[in-house]
Amino acid sequence: MGLIQLIHFVFTMFYLAILGRIILSFIIPMMGGRPNPILINIYDILAQITEPILGPVRKIIPTVGMLDFSPLVVIIVLQIIHEVLVVALS
Repeated sequence: MGLIQLIHFVFTMFYLAILGRIILSFIIPMMGGRPNPILINIYDILAQITEPILGPVRKIIPTVGMLDFSPLVVIIVLQIIHEVLVVALS
């Protein structure tokens, strides 16, 4: 696996982790009093992976009502970094 493929893989996995966390943050509360423990465990793992990046951004960008825009900002910034790295290494 070349360096560019590794970069694509790492960034794609991180995008998917953020997306999974977003989706589960909507699904778990809708499940009522007893959400599935497996979903909670998956959410906790995704939170451990993504919080080191989302946490500092969340401190800078306030939530609007119940909406947290930090994942969107992080995805945009990661996409820019991803493109710059790929172009620089090509």
